[in-house]
Amino acid sequence: MKILAINWQDLTNPQAGGAEIHLEEILKRVAAKGHQVTLFCSSYHRAKKVERINGIEILRKGSRHNFNFVVFRYIQSLLALKKPDLVIEDINKIPFYTPLFQNLPTLVVIPHLFADSVFKEINFILGLYIYLAEKPIPKIYQNKKIMVISESTKYDLIRRNIPEKDIYVIKCGIDHGFYFPDYKIKKNDYPLAIYVGRLKKYKTIDTLIRALPLILRKIPEAELAIIGDGDYGPELMKLTRRLGLERKVKFTGFVSQEEKLNWLRKAWVAVYPSLKEGWGLSNIEANACGTPVLASDVPGLRDSVVPGETGFLFDYGDKEELAELMIEIMSDSDLRKKLSQGGLRWAQEFNWDKAADQALKLFQTVVREKR
Repeated sequence: MKILAINWQDLTNPQAGGAEIHLEEILKRVAAKGHQVTLFCSSYHRAKKVERINGIEILRKGSRHNFNFVVFRYIQSLLALKKPDLVIEDINKIPFYTPLFQNLPTLVVIPHLFADSVFKEINFILGLYIYLAEKPIPKIYQNKKIMVISESTKYDLIRRNIPEKDIYVIKCGIDHGFYFPDYKIKKNDYPLAIYVGRLKKYKTIDTLIRALPLILRKIPEAELAIIGDGDYGPELMKLTRRLGLERKVKFTGFVSQEEKLNWLRKAWVAVYPSLKEGWGLSNIEANACGTPVLASDVPGLRDSVVPGETGFLFDYGDKEELAELMIEIMSDSDLRKKLSQGGLRWAQEFNWDKAADQALKLFQTVVREKR
């Protein structure tokens, strides 16, 4: 089977996130089974135009700011060149509307849609553009099978009048050969909370920073590490200085995967206060390292937490509830042990090989039913 996948960016892009991990973890396993896989995506500074990684041929053109127009320009020539049996369109920013330009078997991948949450991240004009771009999805992609990564996204699509029969939930996996507890590495000597991920406005990391003074009243030795990089970092650093927390909050910037793993293993609790996600992969990574999680009770994140077993959920933006739960976890070693063990069990349920096998069956179904 020849597969042409279209995504905004590939996993080597510095701006890549969970959507890229999800797609490429599946595609590289499909390629390893002998299928021909091409990924068409945007380019970035010093990126190669053509590259083969993990059995996937990666073609890069344009930039992340204009890639939707690049797809419109090149899709016909690309289809003529590659002659794919299946087109996979990954909608994790603005839709490409590929069914308007081709009639091949097409699978749509939707980690999550922004809806009005987009206005939390960017200015009103660009936000309105993305908001309106999502509106025609039920019409343009009617009768297309859609692969999602959580029940939350499935219910969101059903509310948008997409038939439930066309929606398939295939949950993300995790690399258990990388994410596991190393008992030679002890938990931090002092209570340590971490956030791991991109520093974007909609991730609402400011709620976590604002909760810290409330935590310090009860646990003065507590500290917070914010691990990752992003365009909202300077604002978060300003907030930290304004609250007088410079000695309690560490900004690591971008770190290697090995450093990230070390932080996940050392932390007492990992916190994910985002407004909306397609899935909480970071929660599962933390659990797989034996670390409890706290996450906002929002679509995507709530699918990845078992309250009271792997961590807790708190009302989005509620710094008081977040602080109370953090204090509870940091103060109770028995609770931490229970959540750690529960998280390890929960993480074992997620496997990329299983996800890839399920996805490949869906790919084959889409191709077969189109004939």
